[in-house]
Amino acid sequence: MRRIGVVVNPIAGMGGRVGLKGTDGKVAEARERGAQPRAPDRATDALRALGERAQRGSPGPKAGNTGGQTADDSDGPNADEPGLEIVTVAGQMGEDETREAGLDPVVVGEPGTPDGTALVGDAAAAASPTSAADTREAVRQFVANDVDLILFVGGDGTAVDVAETLADLDSDTPMLGVPAGVKVYSAVFAVSPEAAGRVAADFDRTETREVNDIDEDAYREGEVRADLKALAEVPVAEDLQSSKQVGGGTVESLAAGVGDDAREDESATYVLGPGSTVGAVKSELRFAGSPLGVDVWRDGELLVEDASADEILANLGERNVVVVSPIGGQGFVFGRGNDQISPAVIERSAVEVVASKHKLDGLGVLRVDTGDEAVDESLRGWRKVRVGRFERRMMKVV
Repeated sequence: MRRIGVVVNPIAGMGGRVGLKGTDGKVAEARERGAQPRAPDRATDALRALGERAQRGSPGPKAGNTGGQTADDSDGPNADEPGLEIVTVAGQMGEDETREAGLDPVVVGEPGTPDGTALVGDAAAAASPTSAADTREAVRQFVANDVDLILFVGGDGTAVDVAETLADLDSDTPMLGVPAGVKVYSAVFAVSPEAAGRVAADFDRTETREVNDIDEDAYREGEVRADLKALAEVPVAEDLQSSKQVGGGTVESLAAGVGDDAREDESATYVLGPGSTVGAVKSELRFAGSPLGVDVWRDGELLVEDASADEILANLGERNVVVVSPIGGQGFVFGRGNDQISPAVIERSAVEVVASKHKLDGLGVLRVDTGDEAVDESLRGWRKVRVGRFERRMMKVV
């Protein structure tokens, strides 16, 4: 049986339609402008899709987790939805939407007022908006109840609340977002509510993805200022969005990821190509290098700056990593501006392609033209391109 924890931020996204570019600290103003909640409807859509998929038969529980139900416990919650149990919060934070979707939830918590008094029914509906503290408490309850996935409905702020609470609990419980906020920059959201429901029912493995949030006040002034807030385990699925490009932040994040790898593997020799994106990697490794040339680095030391093909070959070790970025507008990974990275170098190296999502959005495919058809053929096909510290995007090389 699959046990899903569901938490809804009922005010998420209210500011978008009325031009507030976010709801953080702006709920009263949004309501004055006539804003209507959108998160509850999106939550219901996701839960309906989840229930429909579960009725067709969903995967069993994760290893070591029986979901708390025995083989003959057929009269428990969601008995009509094979293999599914919804654990949620009272009222507008999940229970209402779950029942609207035709599912019968297990309720493990209630939203509270700032003094901790629980609110239910009409009192809850008339009360002030729910808080981040309510979301975080819901996550704690879900982990205590050993859920297989936390399905949250909201935007980046809600994603941060969920991810940070999981980190505080040292929990590897995966999370998945139903997009309902104004700003959805994190890579933990499905592309639609319905997709979230299907992924929640069907996933069988997870991967590490980034949780980002932006400064809403700066955003209202026209500046996108984003920060990596957390890392989270997220189901692997095609119907998940990538992190949105946020200026130089994504380049800095992917540079940090390459830097982490390089510092952990002291024996590896890094061949770093030209361009500003790989230049960010060089800065992460604490050297300037050649902006238009190829540099060779190993274990904290710049071995050769602006190296020729022969100099690169002479300094290779047993393990080598070539780091390159496609030329914007053309998509060439090899064969344009980096001929120093010869076929002989490529044959002895692992290749790491790095690029901002913004650059990849303008490229249909990546291209190679090393001058050696056999090497070109070995590079062709689908390849993971690093677009963040942990996040990668699949691109086809032709």
